[in-house]
Amino acid sequence: MTGLQLSVIVPTYNRAAGVARALVSILDQTASCDRYEILVVDNNSTDNTAEVVDDFVRRSNGRIRRLLETRQGVAYARQAGIDAARAGILAFFDDDVSVSRSWVETILQTFDEHPDIEVIGGKVLPQWATPPPRWLTRAHWSPLALQDFGDRPELMSIDNPRALISANLACRRQVFDRLGGFSPVFQRVKDGIGSLEDDEWIRRLWKSGGRGLYVPELVAFTEVPPSRLTHAYHRRWHQGHGRFYALLRAEEMERTSVGSFCGVPAHMYRAAFRDVMGGVGALLVGRFDLAFLHEVQLRFFAGFCGQRFVERRYP
Repeated sequence: MTGLQLSVIVPTYNRAAGVARALVSILDQTASCDRYEILVVDNNSTDNTAEVVDDFVRRSNGRIRRLLETRQGVAYARQAGIDAARAGILAFFDDDVSVSRSWVETILQTFDEHPDIEVIGGKVLPQWATPPPRWLTRAHWSPLALQDFGDRPELMSIDNPRALISANLACRRQVFDRLGGFSPVFQRVKDGIGSLEDDEWIRRLWKSGGRGLYVPELVAFTEVPPSRLTHAYHRRWHQGHGRFYALLRAEEMERTSVGSFCGVPAHMYRAAFRDVMGGVGALLVGRFDLAFLHEVQLRFFAGFCGQRFVERRYP
């Protein structure tokens, strides 16, 4: 099949060097160039992102378009791309991500072979700018927007409701027609971290009866800068993540048999107590990696509680 089939949407904010690497990777694909278009959505960048992208636009023979979204936030930027897209399949990756040469071909082939699948996602693997510290195991991958569910395809639905992150995601347009786009309530704004716009949207998909597929051959790579390899970054991410989870009101989080205190389910207090004791125990035996894992879980709890306390004080 020939002709335009895929619209690739890349939101960007103040990451000129990163978006340049991203565009180099999406232009160098095994798929024919007439099968996909590239939409770069500039979300009010104040660096030279516009100049970098416009240079690619001039050299791309119409394959790249730069859009400007003045409403600040990644959900707004993605929506601008969705609205401007011309193809029946929409794919997303971030401005600090590069994709494999077979990325476009894998997306198109997968949707062609699985007409009942509405969404696919794949691996997001790290490219370390510097060697990661010893404590940064896979248990700490979430703040780095990394994803690897293994080397076998996996069907996802309400019966297996795993998250698929938008750093490497493709959807049929009809899904957005049915569900709407990513919610601004849970979005990342500027350099904010810990957001849940991906998770909230995919939850809506599973609840609607949608079906997705994890495709291990669909591979993207994200450069992990030294700033994300620090305890401070991970602490801040988990605290922000907790705040967004309080806004999300996820069923598994809100479910409690003994009520709540100040809007926080009782089971979360019990978990926090276990993390305090577990962290102390880990420190006593010199397991500093395990102690930090308990600490960031407490940071999540603090962010969750902070949001709920604010809601109760200012309903």
